[in-house]
Amino acid sequence: MIWLQRRLTLEPRSRGLHLVTRELADSLPELGQVASGLLHLLLQHTSASLTLNENASPDVRSDLRAWLDAAAPEDFPWSHDLEGPDDMPAHVKAMLTGPTLTLPVADGRLALGTWQGVVLCEHRDRGGPRSLVATLWGQAR
Repeated sequence: MIWLQRRLTLEPRSRGLHLVTRELADSLPELGQVASGLLHLLLQHTSASLTLNENASPDVRSDLRAWLDAAAPEDFPWSHDLEGPDDMPAHVKAMLTGPTLTLPVADGRLALGTWQGVVLCEHRDRGGPRSLVATLWGQAR
């Protein structure tokens, strides 16, 4: 049995939805040792989120960003505005999409669908580096 917990840091990104599947997998070479298991990811922030979504067409990520921006607009009369106009909408967007993913691992790799990828949803204009806790557990190969 393999148990591993590691803190990971994703580089700062601009506002938008960014594929990070490869970056995460490269940060966890121990995935290759797992025959069958799970990878749990917790993004330790309240103004960014994780989702599993389209990995091929960037238009999907652009459309999702446009929808999220319309769902939680900056020009809404938010009470919480001390950290700038993008902060409170970022909290709402993060609440909608969530801070965690639990992904299957099979034969040493993430068992994702053909068109699926792990997406970091950066909801701030300048969110900075993003911290994750990755917990991997499963049956060794």
